[in-house]
Amino acid sequence: MTAGKVYLAGSGPGDPDLLTVKARRLIDEVDVVVYDQLPGKAILDLIPAKTEKIDAGKYAGNHTLTQDEINAVIVEKAKEGKNVLRLKGGDPYVFGRGGEEAEELVKAGISFEVVPGITSAVAAPAYAGIPITHRDSNSMVTFITGHEDPTKDESGLDWNLLAKFNGTLVIFMGVKMLARNCGELLKYGMDPKTPVALIERGTRPDQRVTIGQLDNIARLAEERDVKAPALTVIGNVVNLHDILGEQIVKW
Repeated sequence: MTAGKVYLAGSGPGDPDLLTVKARRLIDEVDVVVYDQLPGKAILDLIPAKTEKIDAGKYAGNHTLTQDEINAVIVEKAKEGKNVLRLKGGDPYVFGRGGEEAEELVKAGISFEVVPGITSAVAAPAYAGIPITHRDSNSMVTFITGHEDPTKDESGLDWNLLAKFNGTLVIFMGVKMLARNCGELLKYGMDPKTPVALIERGTRPDQRVTIGQLDNIARLAEERDVKAPALTVIGNVVNLHDILGEQIVKW
């Protein structure tokens, strides 16, 4: 039996109109879709009834399948001769563990393609009226994870360096550790009045934006009961939110 092919695809930040043309076509064409929860119902509802659907879960600390199980199932389905769409939120290679899955496919001798998606680090702030770079404000941007592998011996984040970064800092999966992350930046000297935005469910009709400063955003998040999925944006570009306004999202 000839093995099928696996497509490691990003679904973008949630708005189904932000799916790439290729990802949208693959949703209709493949035999199996192994999906995370981040794509959201509007995108998952596009999967044809005839297609085999496998829920991989993948919220932090709440996985329907472990990463090893996901790796195994996409290899298994491909070996059955099926074409598999591994559908992830955002972009598969931006804190999406797509690289790990690609390595497993190489080990198993399975043909695969990567289908990049629009990352929430760009799209969610844009919908919130926050360009992550601006000629008059920030000429640099850095993406970091707020949820590192808990089994690592030490953090891969250099908070001393990040606190001195004169650009936009975008933190993925940072709600749970928001107070810790802000505390580290403050400890190493970042200005307490640095503007911060929390963008929940970016690009979706129920998007919500909380604006504060480095020294009070953790309290505001608690008061407003901010929940994942949410993106943290730190830097002077956040001030543009009041000028540009939020994009109204209707599906």
